[in-house]
Amino acid sequence: MANTQPNLYELSGHGIHATYSTTSITGKPVFSYHDGFQTKSFTGDEIQTQSSILGTLVSVFLMRTIDGPSTSFTVLIPSVRLSGPEVVNISTEGITTLHRFGIPLPPTGQTELYTLHRLHGTARFVVF
Repeated sequence: MANTQPNLYELSGHGIHATYSTTSITGKPVFSYHDGFQTKSFTGDEIQTQSSILGTLVSVFLMRTIDGPSTSFTVLIPSVRLSGPEVVNISTEGITTLHRFGIPLPPTGQTELYTLHRLHGTARFVVF
């Protein structure tokens, strides 16, 4: 199992707990989010991933409305290499985004407002 990439990330900080698994027993990715107000679970297409020079951006909508503001949460998953079955400590960022939107037109000015969260946790490879 040399030079394996993790498939399970468990992160927390600022009252937020997030778990991201790139796969599961069903073969689909799974993301769970918990803060002081809500607990949400996401699977498959509900999870958006995008590779970037920073790492992999993993995003979910915590609240989505058709005619008003929405809230998303994005975690930056850093590149991690494992040399075996170990658990590696990681440090990263989570971003809560308020997406401003209105009917019939979006508001003028900045339409996304960001709150940054420092997250710490672990990365590991697990067999499903």
